Formats: sequence, structure tokens, C-alpha cells
Amino acid sequence: MNETLNINEIGRVEVSFTEHGSGQPVLLLHGGAGPISVVPWAELLAHTRPARVITPTHPGFGGTPRPGALTSIPSLARVYAALIIKLGLDGASVIGNSIGGWIAAELALVAPTRISSLVLVDAVGIEVPHHAVADPFSMPFDELRRLSYHDPERFRIDTSKFSPEQKAIMAANFAALKVYGSVMDPSLRARLSAIALPTLVLWGESDRVADPDYGRAYAQAIAGAQFRLLYGSGHVPQVETPELLANAIWPFVTGHAPRRANE
Repeated sequence: MNETLNINEIGRVEVSFTEHGSGQPVLLLHGGAGPISVVPWAELLAHTRPARVITPTHPGFGGTPRPGALTSIPSLARVYAALIIKLGLDGASVIGNSIGGWIAAELALVAPTRISSLVLVDAVGIEVPHHAVADPFSMPFDELRRLSYHDPERFRIDTSKFSPEQKAIMAANFAALKVYGSVMDPSLRARLSAIALPTLVLWGESDRVADPDYGRAYAQAIAGAQFRLLYGSGHVPQVETPELLANAIWPFVTGHAPRRANE
């Protein structure tokens, strides 16, 4: 599915997204690996819970068009605030992994009245002294894989066997990631104090891209945020431990979901 949005100072933005299920709206925001890292989990959530899960592809990822003026995480947050309005997703729970968590945090700052809850899953974006986020642009893909999983051998990928199309998508994802979030935002940690939404921060105990103490700092920056470790998981729990993640998130989502008129 696609929607064209008109955003002040950015212009026309085409957003591609998948939609699964019905019920409580969920806006699910992917990380640097692209939508392939969250779409299977979106399907699981929609098939096992009463959830309408919208999973956009950040413009520029997967070869999708990116306007030249769309160059930052805050600008992406503005795009998704407009998408919430366009799709009638008021009261949505916003869930973001990695850089998607960064976008989700910015979205909670620009559109708080349209969101019922915020879930940050191994999010990045803030600066935490002595707990730097691993730089995906400075290491081989296999090293990034090792840092990302509790059990990296289960997720070994031979990129030399990728098709030309797969290699093009991977290159596009890295290029888009570099535009949006190649460095952390030194202002974000202080600005998180303005978030007043119910917030759950989930972290893989074995995350070595952004370690659990980084996650604790994220939660501490948001008043009232809950922090929970996911054991046996790393930086991408939706891939490594999908059922565990769903079980951890859904009670929180439903506990803060607005009551609908037909309920």
C-alpha cells in the first residue's frame, strides 16, 4: 500500500507500508535492516492479537523514493504524524526497534495526543557516556550480526550469495540509514523528559549494538517509563524471540489502549 503526504518544508512524500489484522492500531517502525526485519513479526502480532498493524518503509529504504529535504529523524517523525492522521490511527500504540525506536521517540514528542502508548525496543538515538552505540558503517556485516544476536550462529548469512536485487536493497538501506541517523543526537536525551505518554522500554540482555545500560539510560530519561530485559535476546528481539516480544508488549499496549465506541 502507498500514501502520498504533503509535509511543510519537505514537500510530497510517498510512504509505502504493509497492513495486517484489525483491532487496536499499532504503528510499527523498523530499524536499519529495513522492513524485512519487522514484517514477519507484524504478521505474527496481527494473527495472534486483535491488532491492526501498520508497518511503513522509511523513505529511501528498499529503494523507495526519498525527497531530498527528508534527511533527519525528526522529519521522519513528522511524516509519520501525518500518516497517523491520514490512516485514522488516532490512539495507536507506536512500537519502534533500533533506529525505529528513535523515530518513535521523536514522534511521541511531535504528536503525543494521537498516541496511546510508546514501546521502544533496543532503541538508539541518545548519547550515553561510556556506552557508545556500535557503528554499523565501520565494521563488516558479519561483525554487526555477531553484536546483534544472543545466538548469532542461528542467523549467519552469506552475503556473497545475495542476488543482485538483494544486494541493491541492502545498499539502499545502508545509504538511507547514513542519511537519517549516522550519528546520535546529543539533544535527544534531555528532550525525552517532555514525553508524558505511557512508555515501555524493552531491551535484549545480549544486545551489544546498544548495551542494556544504554537502554536503562533511555528509560530513565522518560518520566515513568518502565524498563524490562528480554532474556535470550539481542538487538532485534522481533527476529530472535518474536513470541517473547509479543508477550512482553501486548499487555502494556492493551492496558493503555483507548476504549472504542463499539466496546
